[in-house]
Amino acid sequence: MGKRWMALLLAVTAVAAWGCGRPSGGPAVGGPLKVTVTTGMVGDLVRNIGGEHVQVTTLMGAGVDPHLYKASEGDISKLSGAHAIFYNGLHLEGRMGDIFVKMASQKPTVPVAERIAHEKLLTDQQGAEDPHIWFDVSLWISAAEVVRDKLIEIDPAHKGEYEKNAATYLNELQELHQYAKDQVAQIPKEQRVMITAHDAFNYFGRAYDIEVMGLQGISTVSEYGLADVRKLVDLLVSRKIKAVFVESSVPKASIEALVQGAKAKGHTVVIGGELFSDAMGAAGTPEGTYVGMVRHNVDIIVRALK
Repeated sequence: MGKRWMALLLAVTAVAAWGCGRPSGGPAVGGPLKVTVTTGMVGDLVRNIGGEHVQVTTLMGAGVDPHLYKASEGDISKLSGAHAIFYNGLHLEGRMGDIFVKMASQKPTVPVAERIAHEKLLTDQQGAEDPHIWFDVSLWISAAEVVRDKLIEIDPAHKGEYEKNAATYLNELQELHQYAKDQVAQIPKEQRVMITAHDAFNYFGRAYDIEVMGLQGISTVSEYGLADVRKLVDLLVSRKIKAVFVESSVPKASIEALVQGAKAKGHTVVIGGELFSDAMGAAGTPEGTYVGMVRHNVDIIVRALK
């Protein structure tokens, strides 16, 4: 999709939205607040806090990699027809950055990571900020507070209900944070090493005291080479690591290469299970919620490494 064509489409849809009630400053009379979100994790925040007063449309479903995602014409329509847009930010949705800038001039367009202090953010060797903040539940609590406050700002008539829903959900997140700490602590310290396809779990590692490594960088846009595979294979062998993990939104070939490389050196490594990294599970499953996804990941990691 060319930039000139995209700009024209945005202009047309903006005019259409204006003529059909201009859904930009608040909910339609008698109806819920229409919110379009990018990822399932962000959508789960909005649903839990907004409750019956929001109608959430999620652009990226189960198994979708947000680093590589390109907005379709249908997505532009969903963004234009919303009263508000919530997205992760920190360049997670890298290819949609220009769209968010344009939409911000028409309606509330909110990166849920906006309040996280810079010193709490992780960066890669090139200085790029790591966007995977949801893997530290304490940081995701900050994102939940952003959603609460923005919904109140957009729709003050339901302030009390947004505050009540948020209080309940924030308590649930606090319990989840403690659950992750308690479970990972059961893994002997020397065995707390998890290797995945890309560096999505660094916040998880810092928050829950586990060493994490990925074959690719913090974005799946980056590529890995033979040298990267050899380096991790040597690590697996030298430290006698028994399990590695695949991710639901990343092809398995890279991790399978590690398993075969270790086998060639006489060390058996198994795939410990599938983790949810950049996308949650399917709707209607426990892993299709943020809490269920985190619990699933914690349980898989602890079972494989303990």
